[in-house]
Amino acid sequence: MKEGIFVSRSDAMVSGIIGALANVFFYFTFKYGFHLPYENFWLRLIATLMCISVIFMHRLPKSFSPYFPYYWHTFLIFVLPFIFTVNLLMNNFHELWLYWEIFMIFVLMMFIPNWFMFMFDFLIGVLGAIIFYNFSTHNIPLDPSFNIPLYLIVIVFSIIAGYIFSFGNANTIKELERKKSEEKYLALEALAGSIAHELRNPLSQVHHNLNEILLELPVKTTEKETESLPNKNIETIHKRVVQAQSAVNRGLHVITMTLGNFRKPDIAKSTLTCLSAATVTRKAIEEYGYASDQEKKMITFEPGHDFIFLGEEDNYTLVLYNLLVNALQVLQAKPDGRIVISLKQGDTTNRVYVRDNGPGIQPEVLPRIFDSFFTSGKKGGTGLGLAFCKRVMTSFDGTISCNSEKDRYTEFVLEFPAVDPKVIRNYESQLYEEYRPFFTGKKLLIACDKPEFRKTFKALLAPLMLGTDTVTDGREAFKKLSTERFDLVLIDSELPYLNADELSKKLNIATKELPVVTCVTSSRTTPLDYNLESESTLFTPLALHEVLKTLKSTIEATRAPIKESMSDKTVLVVDDQDFNRKLIKTMLNKLGVRILEGANGLEALKILEKEHCDLLIMDMRMPVMDGFETAAQIRSGTTAFRTIPILGLSGNVDSESLKMAAESGINDNLMKPVKLKPFLQKVTAMLNISQPA
Repeated sequence: MKEGIFVSRSDAMVSGIIGALANVFFYFTFKYGFHLPYENFWLRLIATLMCISVIFMHRLPKSFSPYFPYYWHTFLIFVLPFIFTVNLLMNNFHELWLYWEIFMIFVLMMFIPNWFMFMFDFLIGVLGAIIFYNFSTHNIPLDPSFNIPLYLIVIVFSIIAGYIFSFGNANTIKELERKKSEEKYLALEALAGSIAHELRNPLSQVHHNLNEILLELPVKTTEKETESLPNKNIETIHKRVVQAQSAVNRGLHVITMTLGNFRKPDIAKSTLTCLSAATVTRKAIEEYGYASDQEKKMITFEPGHDFIFLGEEDNYTLVLYNLLVNALQVLQAKPDGRIVISLKQGDTTNRVYVRDNGPGIQPEVLPRIFDSFFTSGKKGGTGLGLAFCKRVMTSFDGTISCNSEKDRYTEFVLEFPAVDPKVIRNYESQLYEEYRPFFTGKKLLIACDKPEFRKTFKALLAPLMLGTDTVTDGREAFKKLSTERFDLVLIDSELPYLNADELSKKLNIATKELPVVTCVTSSRTTPLDYNLESESTLFTPLALHEVLKTLKSTIEATRAPIKESMSDKTVLVVDDQDFNRKLIKTMLNKLGVRILEGANGLEALKILEKEHCDLLIMDMRMPVMDGFETAAQIRSGTTAFRTIPILGLSGNVDSESLKMAAESGINDNLMKPVKLKPFLQKVTAMLNISQPA
């Protein structure tokens, strides 16, 4: 129905100009040129004034805009079917007006392609003309001399033919618009990718330098140091550096958002994976680039009952980012602004709710918010964010909808179809098969006073052949850890007597470093209440993949120093920017590996021909020869280095890039700026280092 209600500014202006001139011209032509029996000055004057009024539609107050489509249809009804039919009747079906009536039908079709709205406007206009004729004091007795049945056939045929033509023409226009839209998206996507790639590098450099400054700043100063640099100055510098880091992170977040809105989220169903709604939602909330602490405090997460859905994590995260961006912007001027994100599990449909107490969305705007390039009330908006969200949810076989009440709330609802239990069981079986070799034979201590949690966690890990023991308070945990050997300890964040932090500190003082994972089992609903810089934190409800990944990465990260075991390894670093190579080398130096470097793929191939390398770390987008082409050439050859592990780095790791990377033979990927801990973990895993327990 939308195409029968809305009208473009250009259509209104053109029709207004032509209509005003035509009414003046035909009044004098028909009255004094053809000397027709009937012409009405006042009807022509009203029609002319209405035509002039629509010319200036763009100057109307914004408050009138929602009502203009209705005025537009009143205008069309009066100027076309009403006036034309009045003249047809009042001139006793004059031959000239019989022709003009058919012309009027075609013109009305041009302006109203929707058949229902066309018939409504046409019949209202004709009915009004008949009423006008019957009440007119100058009505002429009707004595039609033409063949009425034949004329009606022409009228009906004209309507049918006109709509067949309109339908075909509309399809052609839609196809052209679709192609034009695709070309626009491709151009914008290429531009956004180029800008993002160029911006990520300098921002990464700033980010790295800020980290180095923080490392150099003394935590505690001696009296001598205080004389040259007062403690107050150190605190100020530290504060400013942290603020600068926040600004850089915000800039990187904006780049990620911009790129995400130009992505093609049409994902092959075979590539969708099982995701825990609670885990990916919490992670998105934690990693969002907040502009201030006040923004963080606005958000509350209520996990409720977790559920599994088939999706792709990066695109789901970007959907939440878009919703958070919009909500946080409208809540800027609201002191008590809040955003509640909650989960609800159902029999056939599962839902994620994102609700804010902002100003709401106008009812007339609500039906259009998911249209591409449509914006309303958001300064600087592109109209791409919510359209992207809709495309992502469609790719997940889900939907996104919005409920809003003016001055009360706005609530977005993400709906996911329930996943077949067999699919979930197969997914969990694959996870256990993947992680079982790592965990078999290891021993875990669970320190928690909640029997339900201990039982659930032990059942979750049972298929891994992992030994488990349990204690109910911190003192008992310390005693057991002091006398027995464990590979990992899981500590409840609210453990009695010695809490997680106190127990960890006491263990580090009394014994060698032991891998510790903290689990938040309380009902607190705001993830940002906790310091989540460490990856060794789990939240309930527990998600299998997150549990296994966290336990494994924690054990790997806290093992004895690995410098000696990696000193015989050689890593080739390839990037077209000097600073990026220096940054990667600085991080690799912590592993004690031998490092070679190149500026492009061609140089990498030459180095590999001469030197044995155990790992290739390579930027995916470089001049001369990029990472994709280089990897493809390495894998397709018969050289000794064709099986070398390849880690790809890029400022834009979208689904298309990941697909290209996999097809070219790149084993794994990381997005710039690279973070130290996950980078070293990934490099260690790819070098396949065997470390002593």
